[in-house]
Amino acid sequence: YDLVLIRSTWDYSWRSAEFTAWTERVGKVTRLANPADVVRWSSDKRYLGELAAAGVPTVPTAYLAPGDAVELPDDHEYVVKPTSGAGARYAARYTADQHETAVRQLQRMHAEGFTAMIQPYMRGIDVGGERALQFFGGRLLHASRKRAVLAPGTAFDADKVAHPGLEAWTATPAELDVAERALAAVPDAPELLYARVDLVDGDGGEPVVMELELVEPNLFLFLHPESLPRVVEAVLGAAVPR
Repeated sequence: YDLVLIRSTWDYSWRSAEFTAWTERVGKVTRLANPADVVRWSSDKRYLGELAAAGVPTVPTAYLAPGDAVELPDDHEYVVKPTSGAGARYAARYTADQHETAVRQLQRMHAEGFTAMIQPYMRGIDVGGERALQFFGGRLLHASRKRAVLAPGTAFDADKVAHPGLEAWTATPAELDVAERALAAVPDAPELLYARVDLVDGDGGEPVVMELELVEPNLFLFLHPESLPRVVEAVLGAAVPR
């Protein structure tokens, strides 16, 4: 093959070692999009710390690996989720008085080998939603917006609607600036064929990065059929032997 395009690998985050090994094997015999190094880097959301260190506005995040002492916020609402995950699986929202419930989630995650990430619940998502800026071929393709996924009291292992209230969105200049800065900070960024940058409003109303989707992002093309020719053009261009 001239190009292997990663799509619909829904369980990669639960079989990360197998998946990473597969990307490395494929990358040695043909062009893989996105490249194995990018896939490995973006499969662990501890990359948010690297983005923050590079000056990219991000949601403040702390990490708890298996064996770490448990420290949880006692003065604000927060979110617990795995550093490797998709579709809001094992993600939950807690108030300060739900400490014991949050600890049980952490114990379950740690027992399964997951590192947890702790983030303040960004209340801007209740007003402005979460904006997803999709890029293809190095350019903004389109943008979408969805409403908050995590409802109060929903168990971490409950099924969740991944993209509630999804609608087309026009990215603001500030959102585009933050998204482009985030992608510029990705190792091997010039090799990105596709990307999605998920943003929410920070405490001051400014856009901040919630996460990057560089493995197999949902591009929401059903909302943006006009973008399909650009996707096809970029894929065919990437398949041309170099």
